[in-house]
Formats: sequence, structure tokens, C-alpha cells
Amino acid sequence: MRRSLAFHLEQAGYVVHTAASAEDGLSFVQHSSPDLVLLDIALPGMDGLDALRELKARHNLPVIFLTGRRRELDEVVGLELGADDYITKPFDVDVVLAHIKAVLRRMERGPLPEKPAQRLMVGDLEIDPSAHTVSCAGRALDLSPREFDLLLILAAQPEKVVSTEEILAQVWGAEFVGQPQVVYVHIRWLRQKLEADPDHPQRILTVRGVGYKLVPQQAG
Repeated sequence: MRRSLAFHLEQAGYVVHTAASAEDGLSFVQHSSPDLVLLDIALPGMDGLDALRELKARHNLPVIFLTGRRRELDEVVGLELGADDYITKPFDVDVVLAHIKAVLRRMERGPLPEKPAQRLMVGDLEIDPSAHTVSCAGRALDLSPREFDLLLILAAQPEKVVSTEEILAQVWGAEFVGQPQVVYVHIRWLRQKLEADPDHPQRILTVRGVGYKLVPQQAG
């Protein structure tokens, strides 16, 4: 499959280098400047998730996962570590080409607009975008970057419904619209950190078929 994919990418005009292991791939990236990395999760030796940690710690380049693992958590964890996209196997080569073009276009556009500098208060929830901190009823919360961005979008419009598509476009990029499972999992993780009872949320409410809204709560 690796050789077949490389052939099709070369036919599409890309210069391709293949590696049989994560270690070989990391060594190549260290001495070259690729525009993008296609990375499989299931690799001999170091797996793809560990390889992604190494790549993002040392290099600023986009990474797309190719994976046969269909478990939602693997895909989302990969994105949380810094992957820019993922494609599940079996896949069509045209799909891979479309994802590559989309990620490269997003890199050319540059980062999303800067977060607002002022603090946001939603009931007993306080968010400081400039310091990248969140506290709930005086308790500091440890949020991942995408959890923070998702919460910030909801907090900017308290008690108003924000659609799943809007969340995807703002946090992950417009190319992720149509992949709502990414939002579902991050909402669940946020509720585990914010809600007294994550199974019966009072702060982050689901508006079925539309999206989510953040409701102010006061410390009891």
C-alpha cells in the first residue's frame, strides 16, 4: 500500500520519500524540510502517536494520520497531539489527495485570528485567554489547547447555541466540517472537568440537532 500510494502521489506531482519505520521517518525529517508528513499509527517499533510527539516537539510541519484503527479515541487523541487531519483505511487515493491539498491550503492561510485578550466571566467560570487559564468556582482547570479553544467559543456567547459546524470550523478548520465526532469527544472531556455530574450536565448543554451552549452557574 505504501508503494502504491507513493506512486499515485508522484503521479499527482508530489516529491515523495517513504520510510519503513517511525525512526527512519524522523531521521529523514531531521535532515530535510518536507512540506507535509503522512503518518501511520500502526508502525513497527515506535508507533505513530509517539512519532507525532517527536515531530511536533522538534518541527513545525503539518501531519496527516493514515490509520486502520477505527476507534474514535485514537483519531481524536492523534489530533489533540497536534495532527492536522486523519484518514481511515481503506481509503481512496483521491481522498488522500484532497486532504493533502486542504491541509496545505490551511497552512498557506496561516493561523486563526488571535484570541481576545480580555477575561471572560460566565457565572463562576473565569477564562483568561492571554494567560490561557481557566478556573471554575475558584478551582484551576487543566485543559488541553483544543478544549480551551472550544470552551472559549462557547463562553464568548453564553446561553446562545453554537453549532457543531461552527465549532469545527473555528477550532479545527473548515475542512473538518462534516466530522462532528471530534467535537463530541471534546465536549465529553470538557464536561468531565467542568460538571459536577458529567452524565447530567448543567453547564454545557446539548441542543439536539444544532450544537451546544454554555449556561452560567454560581458556586453553591
